[in-house]
Amino acid sequence: MTQTYLTTKELAQRIRYDVRTIRNQLKDSVLMEGVHYIRPFGGRKILFLWEQIEKDMCKASSTDHLIGCLQ
Repeated sequence: MTQTYLTTKELAQRIRYDVRTIRNQLKDSVLMEGVHYIRPFGGRKILFLWEQIEKDMCKASSTDHLIGCLQ
């Protein structure tokens, strides 16, 4: 399965959140390392896994049909 890797800035553009909100509030509380993001080669850079984030956003939404999430 092909994964889409996103930087924090790219993820912010897709989900319409501020970059700081992702880093300070979502990372490690809603977005978990190893599930929603990885640190390639053990470095500091973070790459988010778009397909898993999208899947979990749709699952948590009570208005899936309104935002166009596919199950």
